[in-house]
Amino acid sequence: MTQRRFGCWFEELPVGHVTHHAFTRTVTEADNVLFTTMTMNPQPLHLDAEFAARTEFGRPLVNSLFTLGLVVGMTVPELTLGTTIANLGFSSIEFPKPVFAGDTLRAVTEVLDARPSKSRPDAGIVVFRHDGYNQRDELVCRAVRTALMRRAPVGTEPVGTEPVVREPVVREPVGREPVGREPVVREEA
Repeated sequence: MTQRRFGCWFEELPVGHVTHHAFTRTVTEADNVLFTTMTMNPQPLHLDAEFAARTEFGRPLVNSLFTLGLVVGMTVPELTLGTTIANLGFSSIEFPKPVFAGDTLRAVTEVLDARPSKSRPDAGIVVFRHDGYNQRDELVCRAVRTALMRRAPVGTEPVGTEPVVREPVVREPVGREPVGREPVVREEA
């Protein structure tokens, strides 16, 4: 019996690594209305069916920030669940095709760059390109994101790599430090 944890350590994210994410999601009108109103965006293109019917789209568009959040969110279980320290930013975000209620999205991620952190020996910096596709395989979202990722704990064997034999990191506490994290595991049959 083997155990599987979610998320990848820095060492498990080499340049060129591609993940076709397992989760897909059909976007609903409720998703769009709730997200748009919670973020206080009064754009009628997202909220007013009569207004949107008179546009070139002919119906309400899904808020692009919901699309971005959904595409990145679908990537979390396989890539960063419990192994990311911080999202450092997005260098590029594009929405080449619109998303409408009823569209089903899926995500594919490629690692574009990965390097050990210069200031944190327990971490590495990874650049991901997240691509979101609809049910017609049209690219609807592309985001290039940089994240600070945890390195594998000393003595563990990241999937597909040699055992990690780095020296343990000792840092002086500054303010409130994050609590140590044990990997989330589930048993596979």
